[in-house]
Amino acid sequence: MKVTEKDVAYVAELANLELTEEERVRMLRDLNSILGHIDMLNALDTANVLAMAQVSERFGADESKAGSERFMYASREDVREGLRKSLAHDVALANAPDSDGTFFEVPKVIER
Repeated sequence: MKVTEKDVAYVAELANLELTEEERVRMLRDLNSILGHIDMLNALDTANVLAMAQVSERFGADESKAGSERFMYASREDVREGLRKSLAHDVALANAPDSDGTFFEVPKVIER
């Protein structure tokens, strides 16, 4: 598979990007380079390579604990201690400058 100039223009339009000619050329080159590297990886024989279930298994794990507890050092405090209750829907909308009773209403900021 090869990315074309038409593909770059299409994605830029979807993302609402205005690319210069130089940026389009660079994007085309970079995307095709990435796809080339992926093709090289896909060509490798990985039949005898074991799957990795946990990349961080080798790094920073607390060896004194078992299972997912080994990685608790990486959890945020609010997650580790339990999730907090979110605001009730009516309370959240009470301070909204504009609302239809269900959703916040905001001015349109993107023009096409």
